[in-house]
Amino acid sequence: MIDIRLVREDPARVKAALARRGVPPEDVDAIARLDGDHRAALARQEVLRARVKALSREVRDAKRSSDTARAAVLADESRRVGEELKAAARETDRLAADLRTLVLYTPNLPSDDAPDGRGPEDNVVLRRWWPGQDEGAPEPVPSDHQRVPHWEVGSSLRILDMPSGARLAGSMFPLYRGEGARLLRALTSWALTRHADAYEEIRPPTLVLTDTMVSTGHLPKFADEAYHIERDDLWAIPTAEVPLTSMRRGEILEEADLPVRLTAVTQCFRREAGAAGRETRGLLRVHEFEKVELFAYATPAQAPAVHLDILSRAEALLRELDLPYRVVDLCAGDLGTSSARTFDLEVYAPGSDQWLEVSSVSWFGDYQARRADVRFRPADGGPPALVHTLNGSALAWPRIWAALVEWGRQPDGSVRLPGVLSPWLGSGLAIRPG
Repeated sequence: MIDIRLVREDPARVKAALARRGVPPEDVDAIARLDGDHRAALARQEVLRARVKALSREVRDAKRSSDTARAAVLADESRRVGEELKAAARETDRLAADLRTLVLYTPNLPSDDAPDGRGPEDNVVLRRWWPGQDEGAPEPVPSDHQRVPHWEVGSSLRILDMPSGARLAGSMFPLYRGEGARLLRALTSWALTRHADAYEEIRPPTLVLTDTMVSTGHLPKFADEAYHIERDDLWAIPTAEVPLTSMRRGEILEEADLPVRLTAVTQCFRREAGAAGRETRGLLRVHEFEKVELFAYATPAQAPAVHLDILSRAEALLRELDLPYRVVDLCAGDLGTSSARTFDLEVYAPGSDQWLEVSSVSWFGDYQARRADVRFRPADGGPPALVHTLNGSALAWPRIWAALVEWGRQPDGSVRLPGVLSPWLGSGLAIRPG
């Protein structure tokens, strides 16, 4: 969440920053007004509490001096003020809850470096890459046999069975078969191996508590996008970012131990409640998918370098897979709620004829750490400070799977997979009909 002290001390700055995201200034005024009411209620509560304590002492003194009449009057006043104190406490709690809810729904302040803009049409393409680019090769033009969408290729090769997935769980739940399932497993093992040099592998729970979802900003704002198991009040994670962010919730880390780098492969669940009108065939939008995530806690000074490290790792994987991609700098109006700066990686899929987002590499500043209360103790002394959190997919597999199948399709209908996956594909690099 944003720093409420910044709203108090520099509301103009907060308004200007959030205006870049389309947040009206009245929303910031509402936070400031509610914060003022809450602090005033706290002050009144303390005054009443002090009066109750003083009256208790006066009642005791009156009884000691045998002034029963005065003791009775004071006792009546103490009870009256006590009732006022209870009412003031209820009002303070109500205002605190309302303020917390309002702040939890308020997005992060965008980084000054994030481009201006209102939506996806204003995002900035920073660069593009394709196989052979470094040697001067032109951008590849897909052949006709590569312009077949992956859902048709997957069905003909019996490696993707969307109807069976729908029969088991409903639409947008894929079922991979044979070499298609093996490809997913190979991608995961390959990616985890690539990150093992610097990122500790974690296998977190797939179901988490409400507080864990709140820490990343997925709740309360995006409850409709998540799967909730009401009986146990647990949530199916939409990304490994959720449990990794809360791994050190409420802790104080040592600066010497930062940055802390973690990676995890998890199943991810998203209801895709806003998918109406969007392309949802095949693997373009699914409710359940597998993803390898990179995550880090860092100091503010370390954060820019960590952000670029996650981005470079995700790019390196795409280059090893020989997939044409582009890096997109998201404008302030298109940033995720918790993000201050995000780079999207998009792969071109010739059969789908689309640029498909396969990774979002985000820096959250201290927005998530304030929710999760994760701090670090500066090496040169001083009070603990909030860490910065960063994360990125490296990579999310459904669209990578789709792009590999489409680009790898051969004239005879078979699919040729990248050689980098050879150690994890025991059956070879070719997926053939029949």
